[in-house]
Amino acid sequence: MGIVDKVAERCTCARTPKGAVLVKDNRIIATGYIGSVAGQPHCDEAGHQMVDGHCVRTIHAETNAIAQAARHGISTDGATCYTTVLPCSNCLKLLINSGVIRVVYKEYYAPQPGDSKETSHAEIGRIALDCATDLEAQGKFKLERWMP
Repeated sequence: MGIVDKVAERCTCARTPKGAVLVKDNRIIATGYIGSVAGQPHCDEAGHQMVDGHCVRTIHAETNAIAQAARHGISTDGATCYTTVLPCSNCLKLLINSGVIRVVYKEYYAPQPGDSKETSHAEIGRIALDCATDLEAQGKFKLERWMP
């Protein structure tokens, strides 16, 4: 998870630095962080564009990771997404439609109205969600292996 934290440091919206790393066959295939659309001003430069308490100037980390893979012609089918927080329901839907089969996240976060852990879990069905700290407590994941 240390790589995910490093990717999150590139975030151009300081409100909530988040990162995502797509992995397939034990290889990193794409990374993403919260940032503006290519060629558009970043929050760090132009300020936040707030709507209902959320900055809408930026694209979520998971979306940027999928876009990076697509731009370079890399299939995400069967990949795992490691991310700093549980993705919002829209990002989960995008991950599912991109063929991602598993998400490992460090923290729970419900950024959109109506999102909750329960509804996010119920909506997804076709994707495995694992909290890295829960897996570590069960002896199934070594969080320190992924930390700097």
